Amino acid sequence: MSARQQVQNLLDFIDASPSPWHVVSTIEAQLAAQTPAWQCLDETAKWTLQPGGRYYVVRDGSSMILFVQGQKALAETGFKIIGAHTDSPGLRIKPNAASSADGLVRLGVEVYGGPILATFTDRDLSLAGRIAYKNDQDEIASMLVKFDQPLLRLPNLAIHMNRTVNEEGLKLQKQTELPLILSAATEEQLPPAYFSALLQQQTGIAATRILSWDLAVYDTQKGAFWGGESEFYANSQLDNLASCHAALQALLDNTNLQSDATRVCALFDHEEIGSESNKGADGSFLPDVLGRIASATAIGSEDYARALAKSFMISADMAHAYQPNFPNAYDPDHKVIVNKGPVIKVNANHNYSSESVSAAMFADWCEQADVPYQKYSHRCDMPCGSTIGPITSAKLGIRSIDVGNPMWAMHSIRESAGVLDHDYMIRVMKRFFAAH
Repeated sequence: MSARQQVQNLLDFIDASPSPWHVVSTIEAQLAAQTPAWQCLDETAKWTLQPGGRYYVVRDGSSMILFVQGQKALAETGFKIIGAHTDSPGLRIKPNAASSADGLVRLGVEVYGGPILATFTDRDLSLAGRIAYKNDQDEIASMLVKFDQPLLRLPNLAIHMNRTVNEEGLKLQKQTELPLILSAATEEQLPPAYFSALLQQQTGIAATRILSWDLAVYDTQKGAFWGGESEFYANSQLDNLASCHAALQALLDNTNLQSDATRVCALFDHEEIGSESNKGADGSFLPDVLGRIASATAIGSEDYARALAKSFMISADMAHAYQPNFPNAYDPDHKVIVNKGPVIKVNANHNYSSESVSAAMFADWCEQADVPYQKYSHRCDMPCGSTIGPITSAKLGIRSIDVGNPMWAMHSIRESAGVLDHDYMIRVMKRFFAAH
């Protein structure tokens, strides 16, 4: 498959996945089309695993762990793990969402993570996520919901009323200036009944049965190629659905079906808000699943500890590409360039899990896959972000590397990256899963 075809698949994946719950649903649909079949494991049931078996576990609809059981004992091979995250920074709808004033119905939002808020203005926005409701059996159930049409807008203030916007930047007061315009307030369109009626119309669930929701604001503009040679691409949620997609493609590669080691893709929600939840990387999800794999294959605690000691994890999250308009934002000796290969991310204070040995191992896999690679270090006078790498590495005691593809405008509602890099990342991840 060409690099452009890989990116088109990525853009289709993102466009189908406007919320973390849709990410998992989209992946499940892909797994259902695979041969041999993937088996969904229930955390409340007893697991029976077979060598070469293909399994996945979903926790609370938006975190997912997939694995292919290895042919050899875990104590001999350890786990090969790629970790990424399903969530992206943005806006989430509040519980008492709709309000009416000055002839307009608006939806109240809360900031999720660290988005570039100014990029949400003047966009064709809509809603996606899930609702929780009481079904006909009087039980609590949930359902995905996605409004395809532009439903919401955050209109900018005219420059005539904000004369310094081009000098000082757009600053939005989070409580008062972020509510999104939904509709004109007529007698038929008054909150909260109007918003509940919209949810009823979209889901087919009676408004009186809808008890709560997790709804994200998303941009309805589809992903696109751009540049003189279409060498770049743009979409929302590249951070971090591009890494999720690359990891998934590497795992689904049919040439690697038979492997001695157990291969794992761990895709977590809540990375953008610190990962501390029952389904985040700082929770029990991955340790629980790895422990149950060990139990289902009848190895004891001693052999499980040996397996972890032989394991390796690639923590895949996007990296900051050099933007020449802003040279002072970068360490001049660590400029990473779009379309020049995956980035090994290094931080002396361990905001990234990379260290010399894990970095050398990843570099070697890149060379084996004929993939170029780069190294990134943040400016010393700016705070450095972090990832799931240090969290999961510390929790499990396994060696880890933090890597990512270079991208522009991280945490914007419209991010950009390079076509070649996505193919490069898939190739080196395949090599990692195939390595002895």
